[in-house]
Amino acid sequence: MTKADIINIIADGTGLTKVETSAVVDGFIASLTYALKQGESVELRGFGTFKVVERKERKGRNPQTGEDMIIPQQKAPVFRCSKDLKRYVNEEID
Repeated sequence: MTKADIINIIADGTGLTKVETSAVVDGFIASLTYALKQGESVELRGFGTFKVVERKERKGRNPQTGEDMIIPQQKAPVFRCSKDLKRYVNEEID
């Protein structure tokens, strides 16, 4: 499913135009991105939690040359789904 598919589904379900729905979806994504950049976690009850974790510096290997290298410390966004979402996907609830 693409962003355009999501916009079409929401527009059909709400009666908003696709332009209005696109603005809402873009606004949601922008606010989620901004919160993560600020180091905040974003919790959507019944869906899951987005947060940023720090990955430590580690050793790695360049696959092209086989040369050892150091992969620097970095921040990475992660998503953890809720128990409700897991149960829904596994058809335990409707």
